[in-house]
Amino acid sequence: MISNIDIGDSEARSQDVLGQVYEYFLSQFALAEGRKGGEFYTPRCVVNLLVEMLEPYNGRVYDPCCGSSGMFVQSIAFIQAHQSGNGNGGTARGDISIYGQESNYTTWRLARMNLAIRGIEGQIAHGDTFHNDQYPDMRADYILANPPFNVSDWGGDRLREDQRWQYGIPPVRNANFAWVQHIVHHLSPTGTAGFVLANGSMSSSQSGEGEIRKNLIEADLVDCMVALPGQLFRSTQIPACLWFLARDRHNGRFRKRKGEILFIDARKLGDMVDRTQRELAEEDIDRISDTYHAWRSGADYDDVPGFCKGAILEEVRRHSHILTPGRYVGAEPQEDDGEPFENKMKRLVAQWQEQQAEARRLDTAIDANLKTLGFGK
Repeated sequence: MISNIDIGDSEARSQDVLGQVYEYFLSQFALAEGRKGGEFYTPRCVVNLLVEMLEPYNGRVYDPCCGSSGMFVQSIAFIQAHQSGNGNGGTARGDISIYGQESNYTTWRLARMNLAIRGIEGQIAHGDTFHNDQYPDMRADYILANPPFNVSDWGGDRLREDQRWQYGIPPVRNANFAWVQHIVHHLSPTGTAGFVLANGSMSSSQSGEGEIRKNLIEADLVDCMVALPGQLFRSTQIPACLWFLARDRHNGRFRKRKGEILFIDARKLGDMVDRTQRELAEEDIDRISDTYHAWRSGADYDDVPGFCKGAILEEVRRHSHILTPGRYVGAEPQEDDGEPFENKMKRLVAQWQEQQAEARRLDTAIDANLKTLGFGK
C-alpha cells in the first residue's frame, strides 16, 4: 500500500525512508503483539551492538532464526556506514552473502519483504532449523541470532543422536544449548558468532547444560560474555545476555587471547525511554564494542572494576565454568568522600540512635491509638 508513495528526493533516499517506515511498523506491531512480538523483532540497539562487535564486513552471514531479518539489515547498514566514512564509496551489498532461516511462515514473509523493500538480496529459507536445516553444509563467517528463549517444545526427543551435539546432548525441555551448538556447527574455521540468550544459560547446571557449557569453554570457543541491562525487550522480562564465540582464537590476530574470556557487565548502561522500555544509547554501544575490540587486539585494554575483566581459563574453572560477568568484573570503585572514618562512624551511630528513638516514639503512639479504638492490650 505504501510502495507507490513518493518519499524522499531520490530513488536511493526513497528506498531508505521506506525501509525505516517498515521497521517502525514492525516495532509497533511487536509492541502490540506483546510476548509474541519477540518472535520476529529484536530491539534495534541490541542488533546494533551485535553488529558493531562482530563487524561483518564481508563473507557469509547466517541467522538460523532470522525473524524479520533485522540482523541482515543492520549488517548492511554497518558496512555502508563504514564505507562512506573511509571514502571507499559504492555499495556494500556485494561484500556479504546473506543466509537465513525462519520457521514461522508469516514471519518468513516479513523477513523477505524487509530485505526486498531495501533492495537487499539474500537467501531466506522457510522451515524448522532443528528438524529441517536448509543449509546443512553451511559454514558461515559470521552468525548473528536472537533465538527464542527457553523453548520447551523444540522436538529434542527426536534428535538425541544429531551430529550437531558435539559438546553434549541438549535437554529435551530447553533448546538454549541446542541453539548454541547449532551455531557452533555452522561456523567456518575462522568464523565468529554473536547471539542473545536468556541469563540462565550462563549458570544453569540442569539436565546437562552445565556440562555442555564446560565443554564449550574447555574447547576455547567462548570469546566474550556481555550481561545486558533489563527492560530492553518489550516481549519478555527474562534477563538476557550476549554470547560471542570464535573459532579463530588459536591463530592470526587473535592468538593473544587464547585461553581467555572477556566479561562485560553492561547492566547499568542504557536509559529508560518510557515507563517500561530501556534502550542502549550510541555511546553505550560504542563503549561495549570498543572494549571488546581493544581486548581482542591486545592494544590499549585495561580491566575496569565493575565493568570488564579478561579472565584466564583457570579462573573460570574456579567458578565452576559459570559465565556470569558479575562474578569476574568485581565492584565498581566508590569515590572517597573525604570524610575521616572516625567522624563518619560517630555521625552514622548518632543517626542510627535518632532513628531508634523515633521508632520507639511511633510504636508508643500507635499503641495509644489502638487503645483509644478499643483494640489495645
